[in-house]
Amino acid sequence: MRLSVLDHGHRRRARVFLTLTSKVSRVASPDIVKLLLYRPEFLTRPLLDRTAPAMRGASYWTAGEREFFAMSTARVHECPFCIVTHAELTRIASGGELDPDRPADFRPEVPAAQGFLEEVSRTGTATSVPDLPERALTEALEVNLVWNIVNRLANAFGFELLDGQLETGTRALHRAGYRFPGFLLGEDRGDLRKSVFEQPAHTSPELRRAAATGEGLEEPWRAYVALVRDASYRITDDDVRRLTAAGHSEDEVFEVTVAAAVGAALHAFDNAREAVRRR
Repeated sequence: MRLSVLDHGHRRRARVFLTLTSKVSRVASPDIVKLLLYRPEFLTRPLLDRTAPAMRGASYWTAGEREFFAMSTARVHECPFCIVTHAELTRIASGGELDPDRPADFRPEVPAAQGFLEEVSRTGTATSVPDLPERALTEALEVNLVWNIVNRLANAFGFELLDGQLETGTRALHRAGYRFPGFLLGEDRGDLRKSVFEQPAHTSPELRRAAATGEGLEEPWRAYVALVRDASYRITDDDVRRLTAAGHSEDEVFEVTVAAAVGAALHAFDNAREAVRRR
């Protein structure tokens, strides 16, 4: 990954967990797990509080259909790691009944919602709302919110899928239902907005709130945050090196990247939810 702290900066209990699970599976821990176990009180706890219900809670949508929505969101963000992962999870969660390469075989509500979510992911708003129950659209937007965050982070931090990780990682994630053991998640510091934008950290809340909107930033943050928000697939190693060369620590880069991703995703979520309410 592009930040060494995401590979080697974990606390002791997380390091033990990563070592043990790698030995049991005989496969290196996936980058997504390393990210989630790094300073989990900053992002992971509040993110998983939304992810587990969105992906595996009671819903209008089946688990396989929700994985298909996640894959569709990843395609908008051109995130190879997430596209492959959620395509496989679509098959696993549906017991092999859904093929992500054959969307015409899905029930008609799925492609209708898919197009809606893709517009929300791409533009940050919704110009039209499909004729689906409000509950269905709201639950689909919860799925979309999570992966609009994670896809940006996967691209920004340079996630890679190594040999053996796809099969072991997806099956473990499915079995766990997008939950982690509580002892790994750190202190509860509020919901996603409060945790990412308000709590004390290496960067100021003012900087993180500016990253969330993309406004009021100076270089080199301004150009980098614009990429995270609008074209995370274009981020390169050089973009991150420019930040550290300018004197910013890896923890500062981590926090601003998270703030930009969460801010962009919440903005799109809020706009789309309001469009659903107004229709």
